[in-house]
Amino acid sequence: MIVLFLQIITCSLFTTTASSPHGFTIDLIQRRSNSSSSRLSKNQLQGASPYADTLFDYNIYLMKLQVGTPPFEIEAEIDTGSDLIWTQCMPCTNCYSQYAPIFDPSNSSTFKEKRCNGNSCHYKIIYADTTYSKGTLATETVTIHSTSGEPFVMPETTIGCGHNSSWFKPTFSGMVGLSWGPSSLITQMGGEYPGLMSYCFASQGTSKINFGTNAIVAGDGVVSTTMFLTTAKPGLYYLNLDAVSVGDTHVETMGTTFHALEGNIIIDSGTTLTYFPVSYCNLVREAVDHYVTAVRTADPTGNDMLCYYTDTIDIFPVITMHFSGGADLVLDKYNMYIETITRGTFCLAIICNNPPQDAIFGNRAQNNFLVGYDSSSLLVSFSPTNCSALWN
Repeated sequence: MIVLFLQIITCSLFTTTASSPHGFTIDLIQRRSNSSSSRLSKNQLQGASPYADTLFDYNIYLMKLQVGTPPFEIEAEIDTGSDLIWTQCMPCTNCYSQYAPIFDPSNSSTFKEKRCNGNSCHYKIIYADTTYSKGTLATETVTIHSTSGEPFVMPETTIGCGHNSSWFKPTFSGMVGLSWGPSSLITQMGGEYPGLMSYCFASQGTSKINFGTNAIVAGDGVVSTTMFLTTAKPGLYYLNLDAVSVGDTHVETMGTTFHALEGNIIIDSGTTLTYFPVSYCNLVREAVDHYVTAVRTADPTGNDMLCYYTDTIDIFPVITMHFSGGADLVLDKYNMYIETITRGTFCLAIICNNPPQDAIFGNRAQNNFLVGYDSSSLLVSFSPTNCSALWN
């Protein structure tokens, strides 16, 4: 989920690091380094089974991790569009209702509040949909379960302890930022294989998120594209979208204000739908409308998507995303068309937005691709995969 505003009042930011294992997997729920005797050696995790159970939850993806000593399990949304790890904490002055108990730092022997000029370090993070979290920064032990059965322990990890948070349809404990930012989970892991991450999202069944060498996506059918860093919004994973094919109709970004050479769209696991700037979005809509003979109708969700009266998804054309470097992603119709709560209505899962809002490649479009991030080679790789069946 893209961050609109992040304010952190602190005198020394995010210096904690942790050694990394050879490669490991942590639980998802679908809705460099200093040595330490408490951390696992790489050899302890070699041979670990590279998968974990996942579930889908309200168009977002959650992962299990533990904070504190003794470990307290939380379920947090995985978000490549932000960098702060935060969870709701007691005492809560204004917290949303979550399914699981709220973390109480007074029960943890390793919780340590960060200090700024003798006072608490405060953070405030506001996301693009106006949801937010406000609280204090702390260092805490974060524990991730590998499939070997042995935990991967990250002592003195910077987290946000949320005391005032607001969310739409909340079920989860908080957020795990996975961007390139200094306070993200993947950055604070550090180690021998920093910046390696992969996930495989599905609307049902199981999925996983990997870090380290187990996260490398390679082999037959894999396509890769360059990711870019921008000074305006550092830490986000920008890709370069060259064109979109709607059936046999090729809609180029060249000649439009959307065209770029060094990144024009953010790949974001925390945003559900895909967003294009309105001028280019209208060209894609026109191409879809040319193919579809069903009667158009207003979007019942209120998002102004292109919608039709139909009881079948089969009437829609196949959409292909053409990223730079020849990374052509042929998307399943599920990726690009949504049946709304109004039965008999399907909509194109692309929303038109206006500058300065970002273009976003959302998690629904990423379904059934094994998606790998490698910050050392500056590549994002995609492998078409039946994510529901991959780990059954």
